[in-house]
Formats: sequence, C-alpha cells, structure tokens
Amino acid sequence: MRVLVGVGATAVAVGMVAACGASAEDDSEPEQRSFALPGRTLTVDSKDSALELVVSDDAKAADVRVTRWFDGRTVIGESPEVKWKMDGDRLTFRTECSGVISNCSAKHRVVVPRGVAVTVLNNDGKVTATGFREPLKVRTSDGSVTVRDARGPLDLRSVDGSVRAEGVTSKRISAASKDGSVQLRLAAAPDRLQARSQDGSVTVALPVAKGGGGGGAASYRVDTEAVDGGADVSVPRDTRSPHHVSVRSVDGNVTVRSAN
Repeated sequence: MRVLVGVGATAVAVGMVAACGASAEDDSEPEQRSFALPGRTLTVDSKDSALELVVSDDAKAADVRVTRWFDGRTVIGESPEVKWKMDGDRLTFRTECSGVISNCSAKHRVVVPRGVAVTVLNNDGKVTATGFREPLKVRTSDGSVTVRDARGPLDLRSVDGSVRAEGVTSKRISAASKDGSVQLRLAAAPDRLQARSQDGSVTVALPVAKGGGGGGAASYRVDTEAVDGGADVSVPRDTRSPHHVSVRSVDGNVTVRSAN
C-alpha cells in the first residue's frame, strides 16, 4: 500500500508542476547587483536563462548592472538555486534545478557600460541585445538570437535557434544558424556580410540608394548558394561593388532583397 500511495502522490505532484509551469516573468521582486568591470571587454557565460543585454544610458557608468528574475520549484529533489559571479571580465550565471520533478525559469538583464566589447556564451535560453556600438559576439545553443540597433561588428551563431538582426548599421556582419532561420534587416550598407544556415532559410534585406542615398548602396556584390532550396536576389548587383554579401543555405531558401 505504501508503494501505491507514493506512486499516486508522485503522479499528483507531476500534474501540479506541469499545470503550474515556472515563469521568470512571475517574479515581482527581482534581485539586482552591480559588478565592477576591470577593462573594456566582457564575457557573459550563462546556462538555463534568457538574457537581455543593453548599453547603459549613463555615459559615466563603469559597472555592469544585472537584474535577475527567477521562479522555480521542485517536488522531488533539492531546492532550486541561481548563482551569479564576476571573475575578471567574465560574468557567470547558473541555474541549478535538479530532481525527479522540477520546473525553473530564469531571466537576466545585463546593462553594460558604453565602449565595452561583449561576448555572450549561452546554453538553453534566448538572447536579445540592443544598442551596441562595440563588437558583439554571441554563441547560443537551444536559443534564438535577436540584435537591434547595433553599429559595431557582429558575429552571431546559434544551434537550434533562429538568428535575427534588425535596424543594424554594422559594417561587418557574420551570422549563422544550425536548425534555424537567419533574418537580417540592415539600415546601412555593410562592407562585408556573411550569412549561413543549415536546415533553415536565409533572408537578407539591404538598403538601396534612392535620391540622396541615405544609408543605402547603389549596388552590391552578391554571392549565393542554396542546396536543396531556391535563391532569389532582387537588389542591384555589381561584381565591383565594395559592399560584399555572401549567403549560403542547406535545406532552405535564400532571399536577398531591398529593405526600402
């Protein structure tokens, strides 16, 4: 009888956890901390958390400011725990949520001082980054990447997640996804853009000069390859253009079009 009662109680507990999934958005009292940054580079090393990175609006700010939301529960296993620490220029986030029955959700918002080059290493969680003027490098596994309003060089990679860039004016861009699409919408013509996808489509929207020109280019040097997919290029092309765009896809379509 004890075994049956235990099994029944476990089944009820499983149902309760499944019905009440953890969500970091439910944390009404997030924690905040500031970390001293010794130089002009920062690596954010995260696991099992969504990340939001923004540039500080305070020109004199020198510290990295972090806000953490967390919601977690375990029925069979140790209590969940989240950890954060800074070691040199490496900021680490870890979520420990183990047990037979567990459900945890974490989110970190990182405010970075101006003029800092950032590298993001994230496992199991989406990454969004806004407003960066310095180099930004992102590597994710099991999570999407979205970058907005960037001016510095971009190097974006995702496994099992999409890659998006919107309204960027970066001169050098490299973006790739495995098992996910790549969508890049530029607000200024790049000098060099490389986009790759395996098992996903690639769409690149480029500004084309009209009248006064703006951020667009008169033409682009475009190289495309689509394996088991089609390629459609509708921007003006010139093999001598200083604006080189290279797009490749395996098992997905390639589209290079005007962003105007």
